[in-house]
Amino acid sequence: MRIAVAGATGNIGSLTVAALEGAGHDAVRMSRSLGVDVATGAGLDDALAGVEAVIDVTNSGATDRDEAVAAFGTATRNLLAAEQRAGVRHHVLLSIAGLDRVDGNAHYAGKREQERLVSAGDVPWTIVPATQFHDFAAMVADWMEQDGAAPIAPLLVQPIAPADVAAILAEIAVGAPQGRYRDIAGPDPQDLVDMARRTHQARGRTVRLVPTWSSLFGPEMAGEVMLPGKDARIAPTSFDAWLADQH
Repeated sequence: MRIAVAGATGNIGSLTVAALEGAGHDAVRMSRSLGVDVATGAGLDDALAGVEAVIDVTNSGATDRDEAVAAFGTATRNLLAAEQRAGVRHHVLLSIAGLDRVDGNAHYAGKREQERLVSAGDVPWTIVPATQFHDFAAMVADWMEQDGAAPIAPLLVQPIAPADVAAILAEIAVGAPQGRYRDIAGPDPQDLVDMARRTHQARGRTVRLVPTWSSLFGPEMAGEVMLPGKDARIAPTSFDAWLADQH
């Protein structure tokens, strides 16, 4: 089956391409660096020729709410319009579990707009809401680090391995559209501060972590807000198992 991956050169994108190819599918890589730009629509029509399904794992670095909504909205409109022209039969969107429970976050606002457009569009779709990835805590600490210290919120999360996310996306893409899929998550709840500390330790890094709700994430994300729904699909790879591979 010929399946395109939008955002193919990113972490999840490259793993998804590998999962598709490992299962014998023809994976079409789409990213700006490869001449396919969802933000402008450039190269989309050529890339989608003969494609039966598209997996969208693109992202946006916008930190302003309006900018994030505009960025995700423009990219999604361009992608869906090109898919319709190409006769694509299945659009698979990677989203975030608990999206509707967090109001103040710009990235979440952008993802909600993305979900709205996909669910209202003419291309049959599946939206896959995932919890945070195993490497999320260290990424947040890296974003925030200054002078050897990083403020980080004590979020309660149930992280999932990036490779497990990719495998599930590849599995869903070859099947029939399912609408909104159940949340996908890893096996165990974790504290974001502890995850960052342990990841840094495994990678031989020293960063002073400062737990706070006055940084990137606010108290609207406290408690069980970030945890998956009760009917979540639990992926096999634990945070401990993933951590064992970090060097």
